[in-house]
Amino acid sequence: MSIFSDNLRYLRVKSGMTQQKIADELRIPRERYAKYEGTTDPPLDCLQKISRYFHVSIDLLLSFDIRRVPYENLIQLEENRILLPITVDSDGENRIEIVGAKAQAGYLAGYGDPEFIESLQRISLPFLTKGKYRAFPVTGDSMPPHKEGSFVVGEYVERISDIVDGKTYILITKNNGMSYKRLYIKGKDGVMAHSDNPIYEPYEVSFSDVLEIWRYACSIATQEFEKDDLGVMSVQDILQGIRQDFSALRTEFGQRKG
Repeated sequence: MSIFSDNLRYLRVKSGMTQQKIADELRIPRERYAKYEGTTDPPLDCLQKISRYFHVSIDLLLSFDIRRVPYENLIQLEENRILLPITVDSDGENRIEIVGAKAQAGYLAGYGDPEFIESLQRISLPFLTKGKYRAFPVTGDSMPPHKEGSFVVGEYVERISDIVDGKTYILITKNNGMSYKRLYIKGKDGVMAHSDNPIYEPYEVSFSDVLEIWRYACSIATQEFEKDDLGVMSVQDILQGIRQDFSALRTEFGQRKG
């Protein structure tokens, strides 16, 4: 028996279905389906049908023994891409997994692997009760006042349509990896990702490149904010003051000349 056949049998039994019923749903003979619970691997088109029917990604079906994770503790992502493992404490409360610096490098490969998620450190915040949350590290200086080493806690976004223009999100993408940006919808196919630090140019992100989106819920600062730190608003205030001073000088110069 392979991992796939074990998973297939488990999902069928868990759903209370007979082999005949599953075969009818997949529009294949029962004898053919029975072989998939044995030693025969299904062709790709049938594997896709099985994945969509049970709402479990092909990756998990083929590579992970899903009997090790309570089925109820898996969140279905949009378009049946994968199942998102979550963790709860002994009281059934949602725990927040922390993607630390060491885990960050492996997150793209392990974000859908229950074993990887189980290995992350976890915390709980009493004011975050509903929803699925995960904490991601801040890198660089593109989103002040969040400093390098701080964490942004994001709430999982299940549907692209839930994105709100001008709000900040953690993006997990195939090409750019992990980033924290302010998003603006750009048509039906993607978003524009903006940094709050104006020295960084915005860039377009295609929805087809997106693996996960997490809406800003709160942040955890690991460094004290210094009074001399110049945030984006401070820089804007300084530039505005320079413009006003220049305008006043120009007016004064014009008056003297007149």
